[in-house]
Formats: sequence, C-alpha cells, structure tokens
Amino acid sequence: MDDAGFRDFVEVRYTDLLRTAYLLTGDRDAAADLVHEALIKVMRNWRRMDEPMAYVRRAMVNERTSRWRRLRLRELLTSSVPERPGPDSTEHVAVRDELLTALDRLPVRMRTVLVLRYWEDLPEAEVAAVMGCAVGTHIRR
Repeated sequence: MDDAGFRDFVEVRYTDLLRTAYLLTGDRDAAADLVHEALIKVMRNWRRMDEPMAYVRRAMVNERTSRWRRLRLRELLTSSVPERPGPDSTEHVAVRDELLTALDRLPVRMRTVLVLRYWEDLPEAEVAAVMGCAVGTHIRR
C-alpha cells in the first residue's frame, strides 16, 4: 500500500476510529489523542501492512492500556469539586450517559473487550488477538 492509500484509509475510517477511541477512553480529547497516536504507528509501517484496521485497533488498545497504567498511580487533588452538567431531558442522552458511566466503572481490559466485541462487532478470536491473549481468557484487570 502506498502513501495515498494511507491518506484514503484515514479519510474513510477516521470517524469510526474516533468513536471506538471515545468508547475506550470516555473523553473526546483523549480519544482524538489515542487515534492520532495509533495512526502515527500505522503510518510508520503502512507499506508492510495487510490489515491496517486490525493494526490500528491493536495500537489503540495498547496505548490506552499504557496510559491507564501511568495514570492510575497518580491522584489529582483540587480545591473545589468539579461542576457536573445537569441531566438532559432526552431519553437518548440519558441512556448514553448511563452506558458511558457504566463503562467508566469497568477495568480497562474488560471495557476494551466490550468495546471491541459489541461496538466493533469483532469475533472473539479477533478480540483476543487484538488484546494479545487466548480466546476465553478470564479478564481480571
């Protein structure tokens, strides 16, 4: 694949990648950073790749896991409680918020499994390959 192929790939898949990254991180800015980091890694190896989407997903999962490990050791103290937005009156927004809140409570690897399996609709074998573990492995973290 050539550089024009990479450009076409990004133009076609960027929105899908951003949605997946958002579900993995729960934050728009972090999601954009995650996609950009993954695309940089893909760009470096673009000419040798047969299945770039799988490579990008794997890069996003690995980067998200690395960030989580670095951040979980830090605690952020502030002098005031952050403001929370008021509830939205639409059912759709409420359900989405409930889902994202539930995803936030999950350990990173379990959240990753759910996003890849049910949002990306990947088969179990591909989820296991992206995560670097065997099919049916019990996810503890």
